[in-house]
Amino acid sequence: MPVTATQEERWTPYRHPQPKESPPELIVPNVIPTDERVWVPVDDNVWFRPLLLCVSRGYWMNLLKVRRAGVLSRHRHPLPVHGYVLKGKWRYLEHDWVATEGSYVYEAPGETHTLVVDPDVEEMITMFQVNGAMIYVDPDGKCLGYDDVFTRIDKCRAHYAQNGLGAEYVDQFIR
Repeated sequence: MPVTATQEERWTPYRHPQPKESPPELIVPNVIPTDERVWVPVDDNVWFRPLLLCVSRGYWMNLLKVRRAGVLSRHRHPLPVHGYVLKGKWRYLEHDWVATEGSYVYEAPGETHTLVVDPDVEEMITMFQVNGAMIYVDPDGKCLGYDDVFTRIDKCRAHYAQNGLGAEYVDQFIR
């Protein structure tokens, strides 16, 4: 059972140094950026915005923004994925549910699904935590390619180098 602190102790910051091996916190003030150059293109009218690229644990947090209807990708994940829909809606061809604004989605490891944005959606923005990799597959499961935290970093570096933010712009998101 915790010992009850005095009012003064409750408002006193921790007095000791943080572990020297602990990376610094990451605060992203404008999650939906005002500078459009922060969005990294994936396809026509499809972008991601990095929030955290965790190389020590092999996962990434990002926003996915889509401004077109259609099939985005068919893929599988070896580890769980978490999503939160900020704007619009989307679905998977393999399921009968629709992820609408305000929805939380848990994707189980090993599942293969095909992400679709329907024609009635002007813009979809979803925050995803992707653990491990996205393995792109054809309808029979044949591997067509993949993304992991390192390919995402490479895509960010190339995009930021080209658009004037500078290749090192991505470094702020790497932990």
